[in-house]
Amino acid sequence: MDPDFVERRRIGLENFLLRVASHPILCRDKIFYLFLTQEGNWKETVNETGFQLKADSRLKALNATFRVKNPDKRFTELKHYSDELQSVISHLLRVRARVADRLYGVYKVHGNYGRVFSEWSAIEKEMGDGLQSAGHHMDVYASSIDDILEDEEHYADQLKEYLFYAEALRAVCRKHELMQYDLEMAAQDLASKKQQCEELATGTVRTFSLKGMTTKLFGQETPEQREARIKVLEEQINEGEQQLKSKNLEGREFVKNAWADIERFKEQKNHDLKEALISYAVMQISMCKKGIQVWTNAKECFSKM
Repeated sequence: MDPDFVERRRIGLENFLLRVASHPILCRDKIFYLFLTQEGNWKETVNETGFQLKADSRLKALNATFRVKNPDKRFTELKHYSDELQSVISHLLRVRARVADRLYGVYKVHGNYGRVFSEWSAIEKEMGDGLQSAGHHMDVYASSIDDILEDEEHYADQLKEYLFYAEALRAVCRKHELMQYDLEMAAQDLASKKQQCEELATGTVRTFSLKGMTTKLFGQETPEQREARIKVLEEQINEGEQQLKSKNLEGREFVKNAWADIERFKEQKNHDLKEALISYAVMQISMCKKGIQVWTNAKECFSKM
């Protein structure tokens, strides 16, 4: 419950809500509205939707990844891009953290300059005031690192946000893989039923099957039995064709909406990361200027001794 940490989390939540509010579809979402206007009832609304129950299992998602026969090249490339984006941002954040650690040490060492100059000033008469003033500048410089690192954390949080966005991109790709997998399984099942129906109608068996072995062992079906099976298969074929048509439409609609959102994401990403990196560079320049100013002031103090 550290106040600074809580404030950073609050800012992060506010930024996320602003993202959702700026989205052309999510901004009109009922659950989003309830979250903003109600204290706790929005959680019940989320549970009532059954979102968690509808979520596909990790095992099924993994199965789809390896068994999809005709993956969409665009989503495959997007998946690779999201992996690379997350990797690059992770490396960037680790480098920033190492630089910040060393910077903290450098600034705090300047506090030692301040202490030494103050102690030295106590034994000098003519040089005392100049050394005391220089020590004061060093102390101020050393104490400024806390505010600087706080600003750095703000820029780091902006980059961390895109780690989660990269994961969201992968989730979109996994969803498309699952839909494509279901579509291919439905098409395969439909083709199998059509073949069974044709074999029953013509009395020929093209492939090895348990039913074919049973027929050889126990004899042929009666015409009535065969007609009944053909009728059942025809009904299943009609249902399968409708399901396949529905899945095709659903898949095309998903690709259309997902790709529009992805293009919107790319545009926003370019703007956000450009702004964050420029702001970070400006902060570094400002920090270096302060360091130059501190030593310029110290030089003037030494000159007056």
